Amino acid sequence: MKKLNLLFVMSLFLGVTLFTSCSESDDPTFDAPAVVVPASSSVIAGETTAMEFNYTSEAGFASASVVATNGTATITTNGSSSATSGTIVVSFVGTAEGAASVVLTVVDAQGNSDEVTAVLTVEAVQTEFEITGNITEDTTWSTGNVYVLKTRVAVTSGATLTIEPGVVIKGAAGTGSNATALIIARGSMIDAEGTAEAPIIFTSVADNIMPGEIASPNLDPDLNGLWGGLIVLGSAKVSVSTGTEAQIEGIPATDTNGLYGGDNDDDNSGIIKYVSIRHGGANIGEGNEINGLTLGGVGSATTIENIEIVSNQDDGIEFFGGKPTVKNVVCWNVGDDALDTDQSFSGVINNALVINPGDECFELDGPEGTYQGAGHTITNVTCKAEDAQGLIDFDATTDVNMSNIYFYDLAAGQDVEEYTKYAANTLGFASSNFQVTLPTGVSVADAFAGAEAIVTEVAEGANTVGADLTVFANWTWASAASAF
Repeated sequence: MKKLNLLFVMSLFLGVTLFTSCSESDDPTFDAPAVVVPASSSVIAGETTAMEFNYTSEAGFASASVVATNGTATITTNGSSSATSGTIVVSFVGTAEGAASVVLTVVDAQGNSDEVTAVLTVEAVQTEFEITGNITEDTTWSTGNVYVLKTRVAVTSGATLTIEPGVVIKGAAGTGSNATALIIARGSMIDAEGTAEAPIIFTSVADNIMPGEIASPNLDPDLNGLWGGLIVLGSAKVSVSTGTEAQIEGIPATDTNGLYGGDNDDDNSGIIKYVSIRHGGANIGEGNEINGLTLGGVGSATTIENIEIVSNQDDGIEFFGGKPTVKNVVCWNVGDDALDTDQSFSGVINNALVINPGDECFELDGPEGTYQGAGHTITNVTCKAEDAQGLIDFDATTDVNMSNIYFYDLAAGQDVEEYTKYAANTLGFASSNFQVTLPTGVSVADAFAGAEAIVTEVAEGANTVGADLTVFANWTWASAASAF
């Protein structure tokens, strides 16, 4: 009997053992997930890159999570539930220049996981671009960037160059045919529309100024000739000895993008607003320098306002024919004339401030060819003469109507030239309503010989004519330097 009981117990134990073994074999153990790390990559700060992580999961995919350093990471394509293999796509946006990482964790259906780390390099945003040739298609220069002119650059016919607020354009050093300049050729357009808060600045590569700054951090406001300038050319009428068109001064005759003039006084070269042009006037040979802003045959549909010229080696703004209206202009420390009109300019200069020109405040010439336009208008101008050689240079062909002009901070010897020849014109051009604050010992007759009838002496600050200086506040370097 005891033997039978023992046999029964042993049989029962064996059965339980076999049952347990069978139960355990129904719940197999799988390898943990395995994730393949993508190769190291780079991304520009603020931009997005997609990273692919391939995985295998014997127990089936359950979930994934991701974290990042020096950036943000998001799973844009997840693994499929219970899948034994697949690809997880992670979108990463870098924050700042330097090293970054993305850590991805994959969990399977049994709770096992694999964690991998992908390494990235976040590169600085490119903010400086070199311009090495002509612009032949519509192009935009973007806010926050610096564009370096490595050569003479022309926007060719049919193309539009858009310059957004706050852009800084820097011209490389060069003389002769290598002088850098930006040319808006006939048939092309410029849309350079800065704002009072973010003016567009043209300057030299020697200038350390960056977008968002007004005054140069390292160049004095009387340093000139470091690069060329801005040249805008159109198809409006000009009076030249060569017929209806000519090659603009400052550009070699071999460059046909320098041609200007035509028969369309309503021509449109675009928009130039809140633009400061500095340290230009490179010499291309034989005393032929580039003006700060050159306007050749520019038509009346062109918008030009809120312009500052600082320390150009040649003229501040020179008008070669054409019919644009230019308003709210500052010319400070230019090496030659502040405002120079030629070739039967028929437009308007309204509200200008001239400070310390090297030669004349105004150089006013007339037609050079057979075409005689309707003349031009200059009104509401304040001239702080300082070290100027003279005030106005008229001649017998000057075709201007001037009014509401105020001169101050004069020195002995500064005067108006050839007013009587100009006043004797038979075309009806005349000037009126000048005011002046004179230094001790200088009379109206001394400074304005022949023009005494149109000039009133006033105390400094008591003038009732001249420019509205408030429009130059805050956005001009002249304002920041308290130059007026």
